[in-house]
Amino acid sequence: MNVVSEEVKVPCPDGATMKAFLARPDDAGPHPAIIVIHEAWGLNAQIRGVAERYAEEGFVALAPHLFVRDAEVMTERNIESAMKRMWTVPPEKRNDPATIQGVMASATDAERQVFRIFFEGRERLEKTMCEDLLALVHYLQGLPHVQGDRLGATGFCMGGGLTYQLATLYPLRAAVPFYGANPRPVDAVSKISGAVLGIYAGNDARINADVPALVEQMLKHHKDFTLKIYPGKEHAFFNETRPVYDRASAEDAWARAVAFFREHLEGPR
Repeated sequence: MNVVSEEVKVPCPDGATMKAFLARPDDAGPHPAIIVIHEAWGLNAQIRGVAERYAEEGFVALAPHLFVRDAEVMTERNIESAMKRMWTVPPEKRNDPATIQGVMASATDAERQVFRIFFEGRERLEKTMCEDLLALVHYLQGLPHVQGDRLGATGFCMGGGLTYQLATLYPLRAAVPFYGANPRPVDAVSKISGAVLGIYAGNDARINADVPALVEQMLKHHKDFTLKIYPGKEHAFFNETRPVYDRASAEDAWARAVAFFREHLEGPR
């Protein structure tokens, strides 16, 4: 299927303007739509590629850049540099303020700003991102080539957690979070109305430690939840630009995600 794509600007609730990448089939539509939520690296070529792949499958895909208010600091290069420092810290200590302060002591100014945004301003950042994602929902519903009642979301790492969170805030038909943190609080699962396919890497101790609590809530509230774990694979195995990329697992996960969206976004309901 032929695809057209463009950079668009979406108004945010606080008056900021969010940059986003829109990819869609080259016809009048309308089509179901999927919000594609980036990892900590921001809106980059890899995420744009995922959006275009969904457009090739017949969906409208919208991938936002959620670091709009800190765009000069939150570049892919600065984030990569700061995260390399973070990866020297054992996973169990990455939420410890004293440990983070120790890492920041030898960091550059840019790295310190990234740390502050990600860690010291985490709650504010996540709240603002969720508000911006809701703005994206309304933006999609205003497009003539989108079926406004057939919306889904997917995301990776940070974006996976935001996918869960968005599903608790808006009645998406389908959500496919990749190795994402549980919604906060986890009992917000009760507010999810659509189907969820949670995709995880087997060797992802930090994320997987919270999966039992998620499954408990999904069962308690009788949600349509499918869990897929890829044994022996690492966090971010889907991203072909990362050293942990696993082609076989990524291809299988992609096929599952597309089939899931076809079932729940294109099928009757």
